[in-house]
Formats: sequence, structure tokens, C-alpha cells
Amino acid sequence: MAGGGGTRFWPLSRKHTPKQLLNLSGKEIMVNEAIARLTGVANSNDIFIVTNAAQKDLMIKSVGQRVLENHILSESAARNTSACIGYAATEILHKYGDGIMVITPSDAYIKDAEKFAGILKEAIFAAETTDKLVTIGINPTFPSTGYGYIEYDKSNMDIAKPVKRFVEKPSLEKASEYIESGNFVWNSGMFVWKASTILQKFSELLPEVYKYLLSISEAFGNSNEKELIAEIYHKIPSISVDYGIMEKCSDILVVPGEFGWNDVGSWDTFDAVRQADNDGNIQVGDVLLLDSKNTTAYSNKKLIAAVGVENLVIVETDDCIMVCSKERAQDVKKIVDKLKEEGREELL
Repeated sequence: MAGGGGTRFWPLSRKHTPKQLLNLSGKEIMVNEAIARLTGVANSNDIFIVTNAAQKDLMIKSVGQRVLENHILSESAARNTSACIGYAATEILHKYGDGIMVITPSDAYIKDAEKFAGILKEAIFAAETTDKLVTIGINPTFPSTGYGYIEYDKSNMDIAKPVKRFVEKPSLEKASEYIESGNFVWNSGMFVWKASTILQKFSELLPEVYKYLLSISEAFGNSNEKELIAEIYHKIPSISVDYGIMEKCSDILVVPGEFGWNDVGSWDTFDAVRQADNDGNIQVGDVLLLDSKNTTAYSNKKLIAAVGVENLVIVETDDCIMVCSKERAQDVKKIVDKLKEEGREELL
């Protein structure tokens, strides 16, 4: 899934160059790192990308020969994860007859690719042998209030364990209780299931979405296939697969695991992909920090120089400079919202 805007990484992340197309780690852009990880469980010719129409050309150029060009699917409108996943499932059924789908975001950071592949293989086995929906849970390392949680049956001895319930982002008190109980994992937003199984769930639980997926299926092979799908896509209701399907099902399995996962959702989590120095500072590009602590400074071209600052994020790009406290890093999205309200499209 590679259609998001990554607004919390503004000003580096923009509409046409979202987080998944950025090289945050200093090694490779995030979508290419995701592709490399998935080759541990799938042939590269069987990898699909679903992206936004505005990003498709750059996506094709960025991934090069890593993914077949006709496997880069384009969304003409943002319609949340249910449409994205349903579209991919419909395409897979059309091209393969059926198959196990491994669905991951394109912009998460995973430190241990080998452990990740091992967890996916366990989830794939569970999906193949049970015909159930399977999700990947991350063993929590601290009481995060920024992630959703999954409660599971810890007494079950299978690797893929029955899910009891999904919980939205909790308070710190609740998150601490969840950690202490040992019965909860973070919701990673990664799923494994048969394409036919998830489409059956769409027909039962999201019939309004499923109706348009059938229309997309009927468009395959038409001379104006792309135009038809683009027109249909605008009509699909916008709803997440978590809310529309996962939270309504009673027979979901979760495979808990730990492989150095971080969704790198905002500037305050940048230390997941970049090493901080002894003062807790992260410096990228032309940066000079004096007597400063716990500060992230990201320079595109110009020198960033700061003296005596703490807990700041400073980002310089060609057309702007962004400064915020680390505690307010989630609120960078509010800058994007304000710029959008003021019609400053050139900065979006």
C-alpha cells in the first residue's frame, strides 16, 4: 500500500513525493526497502503496488525493474485501505485465479528482515490452512498511545492466535494496563489472507464497496479499462479495512512477533532510521549544532546552525523551513491543513 501522503513528515514529504518515496534511512527509498523485504517470501514478479494516480509515474521511475510496471495499480481517488486492498484482491483474482495476499504499508521501517520473513511465513501458513483472516501483531516495547492494539488469546498454543478484539489508540493508563497483561500486541496494519477470502468478507460486511469492486472486475480487458476503473474508483465509499472488516469479524488470527518494526510516522520517530549522537541529536546534511540536545536537524542544501536548543525538529528544504518542538511533532499535519486552507498548493 503506497498511496498515502505522509503529511507528518512535511516539508520533506509532499503530495508528489510522499514518505514512501523518501530515503529516510540514508540507504534506499522506503518503498524499495519494503520490496526487498518481501522478496523473502515472494517472487518479485508477484509483488503489486497500489499508489495514488498523482504518484504513479514517479513510483514507476523510483522502483525501476523491481516490480512489473503493470503491477503498479493506480487509484484515481483516495478511498482508504478497504478500496486499496479490495482493488488489489480483484486484480490478483483476475491474473492468478486466487492466491495468498501479504499486505504491508510501504513506509514502515523494519530492522530485521529475516525475522520479518519468518513471521510472514507463519502467517501465510495459517491463512492457507485455515481460510481465515490473519494479521501481524508487534510485541509492544512501551505503552504507546499512538498505536492501535489487538487483544488475543494468550492461552492458545498455536503460533497464529485467535483475536479477541481490536482497540483504538488508548490513554497512557490503558496502554500501561495492556502491556502489563501480556495479552496485547500493537496493530501493525499488515495482513495475510486469500484474495478470495477477503473478497467474500467484502461481500458480507462491506456490500457497498464490494458492488464497485465487481464493477472494476467487469472493466478488466476492456479497451478503456483504465478510464473505467478511474471513474468507478471515485464512487467507492471511503472506509478503512480495520473498521469495515477486521473489527466486525469474530474469526481473525494474529501472529505476534518482534522484528524491529516502527511506522516512522512523524519527525519524533526519526531515530528509528537514523542514529542519534551522544547528545541525542540527529544531524542530516549541512548541520552545526552547538550545546544542543535531543534535536533533529535535516538540511537539504543550506546550513542549519543552532546553539543551546533542546527537543526541536528543524527541517530545511528548497522552499521552506519548518521548526517545531519534538513534543508537537504529530501536529506538523496541522501546518499542512492550514496551508491547504490558505490555498498554498505550491507548498503541498
